[in-house]
Amino acid sequence: MKLLCTYFAILFSFFLSSATIAAETYKFDSDHTYATWHVSHFGFSTVSGKFMATGTLTVDNTKPENSSVDITIDTTVMDTGVAKLNDILKGKNFFDVVEFPTATFKSNKVVTSGKDNGKVTGTLTIRGIAKEVVLNVKLNQQGNHPFYHRDAYGFSATTTIKRSDFGMRGYLPGVSDEVTIDIQAEAIFPAAQ
Repeated sequence: MKLLCTYFAILFSFFLSSATIAAETYKFDSDHTYATWHVSHFGFSTVSGKFMATGTLTVDNTKPENSSVDITIDTTVMDTGVAKLNDILKGKNFFDVVEFPTATFKSNKVVTSGKDNGKVTGTLTIRGIAKEVVLNVKLNQQGNHPFYHRDAYGFSATTTIKRSDFGMRGYLPGVSDEVTIDIQAEAIFPAAQ
């Protein structure tokens, strides 16, 4: 019986180490990972703003569909280039940062379409409201990062959402409901460093 328990312990350890090898977790570089949004301003111009992001990327090279993304955005820190607009956007008609200081994205499905492209479906939560969104993702590069000297991934992604779906109704319909989001991300291995 003792021999059988030892055998199962060794077997279990083997499977754990195999799973660890198959999937590796990277940490997003918070200086080079951000979401830029764009919205029509009464049809006269397009207003943009930027949020920096943190989080992790788990890559399964043997089964890319098992890869995942977990992102957190500090909504209290945003940059539109206009201090007054930053303050308006932090208010109750928009991000309501006092009540909801973060937004999150957690993936639940990854589909590759060719060597460098794919779609990542996940749950975007803003103001405590969770909605499914699909990111159109392009792999820019994977390899040794010349600054960090560690393995890294670089991605670009886009999606479009309706801000009213997340309770942001300020200045509708003059300021467009449709928001285009562009994402740039660099993820560095290992996540612990």
